[in-house]
Amino acid sequence: MFRFVFVLLLLVSLSSSVSAAVAPEVSVPILLYHRFGPTVADGMTITTPVFESHMKYLHDNGYKVIPLRQLVQWYQGKGAAPAPKSVVLVEDDAHKTVYSDMLPIIRKYRYPVTIFVYPSAISNAKYAMTWDQLRALKKTGLFDIQSHTYWHPNFKREKRKLAPAAYDKLVMEQLLKSRKKLEQEVGGPVDLLAWPFGIYDDHLLQKAKEAGFVSTFSIERRHATAKEKLQILPRYLLVNADKEKAFAQLMQGNAVKRNVAY
Repeated sequence: MFRFVFVLLLLVSLSSSVSAAVAPEVSVPILLYHRFGPTVADGMTITTPVFESHMKYLHDNGYKVIPLRQLVQWYQGKGAAPAPKSVVLVEDDAHKTVYSDMLPIIRKYRYPVTIFVYPSAISNAKYAMTWDQLRALKKTGLFDIQSHTYWHPNFKREKRKLAPAAYDKLVMEQLLKSRKKLEQEVGGPVDLLAWPFGIYDDHLLQKAKEAGFVSTFSIERRHATAKEKLQILPRYLLVNADKEKAFAQLMQGNAVKRNVAY
């Protein structure tokens, strides 16, 4: 009996060692865009030719663009690890140039994109898309629509202004109202959240969990690795200077450090 138990434990140990040895090393850049155009109108604008050069670089260099949902499911233990050279594309704010400039390029390469939307701007602000345009994007099968809160508040500022109870009320309204509106207008599930200005803390993460979000996203200039927590994943905020050599370095995990005014 002792010999049998010893052999069994040895086999388990060997099996665990082999599994650890062959476990894939996950390192996935989540590339965050905001708006596009012929010229750099502000710090968040990437010219349309530079964006297209990014997509061409991914295509020509063997990168596999995967849906953000696929990456999240791996962190949840519901799917296989992303293949080497996997990359994710996301956009914040649903700017109107997503429809005019980004969409034709995405159609050309057939890459999946997740758009994080704050509903108060849609069919309301001049810079934003309309609900019909968002629905048209979703119908392509290439775009997933997720939450960026309801009206993009600066939670640090609101926390300083409001009493604790009022602040918690505001946070939950921003999270729940956004989910409800997006699911009503575009369809769901809406359970992924990008924090406005990349602002988050443990309290906000707990509130997002209570509101039904399975994963949230910051703005941190590094790849998402196996060490990340599902509840908060990093994204690269791209600017127009991230082109040619700088973009290649970023994709290889050697991004140039930048101070970007959001």
